[in-house]
Amino acid sequence: MTTKGLSRKQIIVPINLENTKKFIKDTNSHVTNINRALKNIKLDIAADFIQLDNKEVIITTNKIASTLDLQTIERYIININNIESNQVEAPRLPQLKSYLKIIGIPYFLEDANSPITTNMVEKIIKDNHIFNNIVLVLKLRVIKVLSKSNMSIIWFDIWNVQSSSRAKDLINICFNIGNYTTTIQDTNMNLKVLQCKNYWKWEYMTGACRIQGAKYVKYNSPHKLEHQIRFKPMPLLVASI
Repeated sequence: MTTKGLSRKQIIVPINLENTKKFIKDTNSHVTNINRALKNIKLDIAADFIQLDNKEVIITTNKIASTLDLQTIERYIININNIESNQVEAPRLPQLKSYLKIIGIPYFLEDANSPITTNMVEKIIKDNHIFNNIVLVLKLRVIKVLSKSNMSIIWFDIWNVQSSSRAKDLINICFNIGNYTTTIQDTNMNLKVLQCKNYWKWEYMTGACRIQGAKYVKYNSPHKLEHQIRFKPMPLLVASI
């Protein structure tokens, strides 16, 4: 339910693409200058090397950076001549991603024309004290469990600390959405909402399905030949010479 992420001996500097291209051209000098800046104020941490990951500069160090270390590195970066300082975010240590879900909430709260929405749930989460200091990685994902069921599952991913304490504090906690009491549970990493194309159940992929044979999505019963082959293939014609 929690990814390991980068090593804690790495410092992430979010930066825009143009600044990244300028910064990465002279990494040897940046490593030397960062270490000189750290040594000047008697800090015992040192930068080993610098690499690029998407729109982030990653500085690998010989130990875990403190707040003062991060501030010193930030001052160096924003003072580089060809870097736009307003496009550089504060350096931070890597965070983990934890994957959670909310269960026990109907898909249609009042009537068939008013399904639950991500904006509705996000507002409730924002106003609830149990989510203090919780930052979402992406927008919530709301799905209906089954076509004949009115229950939903709400997936959400959060930024976590190395001990995973933020996620652990939420697991099995109950809170209210409207008149309903919902529960938070841990779940596997979900890059997208999963649905088996054999059994048409949510939360697992077709490759993990154990049933024998596929079911037809419309009738929830085993496939028939006419469902699988809608058009009869044309015979292959070979011209004789």
